[in-house]
Amino acid sequence: MNHKTINVVLIGGGTGLSVLARGLKKYPVDISAVVTVADDGGSTGKIRSEIDMPAPGDIRNVLAALSESEALIKDLFTYRFNREKISGHSLGNLMLAAMYDMQGDFSVAVEKLSEILNVKGKVIPSTNRSPKLVAIMTDGTKYEGESYIPKVKKKIDHIYLSPSGIEGSSTAIEAIQNADFIIYGPGSLYTSIIPNVLPTSINKALQESTADQIYISNIVEQPGETKSMTAADCVDAIHKHIGKDVIKHVIASDEDTKQLVSQRYKEEGVSAVILNKVELQQRGINVYLYDNIVQKTEDGILRHDSIQLAKNIYELILELFEAIEY
Repeated sequence: MNHKTINVVLIGGGTGLSVLARGLKKYPVDISAVVTVADDGGSTGKIRSEIDMPAPGDIRNVLAALSESEALIKDLFTYRFNREKISGHSLGNLMLAAMYDMQGDFSVAVEKLSEILNVKGKVIPSTNRSPKLVAIMTDGTKYEGESYIPKVKKKIDHIYLSPSGIEGSSTAIEAIQNADFIIYGPGSLYTSIIPNVLPTSINKALQESTADQIYISNIVEQPGETKSMTAADCVDAIHKHIGKDVIKHVIASDEDTKQLVSQRYKEEGVSAVILNKVELQQRGINVYLYDNIVQKTEDGILRHDSIQLAKNIYELILELFEAIEY
């Protein structure tokens, strides 16, 4: 086998993508994380209203996860001042805002900050603009705002970016065109993953890509986003927004996650995500089940285990890659 570096593009936002990136950076693959900038909550929302810039929050989390000096950077980056003017802002957001002010281009700002933080791989905003996320519900009503949409607790039909016709960042498009593998998730379906596939040209790049495209199924449903949706439904939703069936592989937990779902989830009416393996296989999608990829935190929250998930994904990637090579 030749020694071509394997290019892996991760698509998502916030916490889920950070979990995967943190584990995967230990392996000899080239990582490009395409991250959503349609966030509008908390410190990010404040910065967006004061400086018209794409949302820094999710980018900040992924930069910290991929930084080679992660422990220190993570503390520094998530440090929030409680002083008058800068109260509630995390330092990472402020640094991104400063770099953006200096560079005038968000992608370049992220790139420069990556150099300072010694980031392994690339962190790429899916667009250089500041889009708003709009959801059309199945009952025809319309809601705006990434942080607001899940609170409505209605079933989402589709989402779009406003203003319409927002271009994808050229760096993101290039990463997708060069990808051997494209991985969606884990993370919020409608507010983390799908916003990245909507900018024009990214959509086209994903449709035309020859990469193996993989979806990592979430462990539990997300209220206001994926209630009663199976993994197959989530794949359908991604395909509907891309405009083509591109996902060939789905990764999920083999453990009986129903057993793991703690009281706190039950109180919120949240269940484990059902895979619907048969339906996925009928669509020609390969399903890979792994045990040990789920962790339960002390307060009963279920998360993907960064180390185990990355190990399984790396092994799968190698296997698929060798199959392509020969």
